[in-house]
Amino acid sequence: MNTYYTIEEKYLQATDKLNYGKTPKALQLLNEIVSNDPLYARAHHQLGKIYYYDLEDYQTAGYHFKTCMEIEPAFPGNYFHYLHLVVFLNMEKQVALIAEKALITPGVDIAEIYDLLGLSAEKNRHLEKALKAYNKAFEIVTEKSDREKIEDSIKRVTAKMQLNNAYRYTLVE
Repeated sequence: MNTYYTIEEKYLQATDKLNYGKTPKALQLLNEIVSNDPLYARAHHQLGKIYYYDLEDYQTAGYHFKTCMEIEPAFPGNYFHYLHLVVFLNMEKQVALIAEKALITPGVDIAEIYDLLGLSAEKNRHLEKALKAYNKAFEIVTEKSDREKIEDSIKRVTAKMQLNNAYRYTLVE
């Protein structure tokens, strides 16, 4: 049996378990951390990721992401996953609040945030707003694969806009 002397050591062990696909053990360690120190933001972040991606328990995931953001708002790694969750759940008001905080937090990948803002706007049929967000993401993005993904999103939204315009009729007297 391993004995960990600090919460940081236990946290590192938990992330190591996650890297090797041992999610149940990581979940146990992270829950122990949170029960011993409820203000350990990074454990909440990791729990949020497990509950979102692995267990698909979105309410619990949201709780942990939100808790992490409240405890340590300068932690950039949390914003993408939290925003991804609320976009997936189509929570428009939350998207705006989280994105606003993310865009002013150093270390956050701004292109990813604008990409998610574009996706949220597109899901809600705000195509002009989506196109603006995707264009902002395209201006900032540096990775080739990310750039190609954003280009595809821009083409998709542009096609949707053209399709909508093709079916607009005007009554003239």
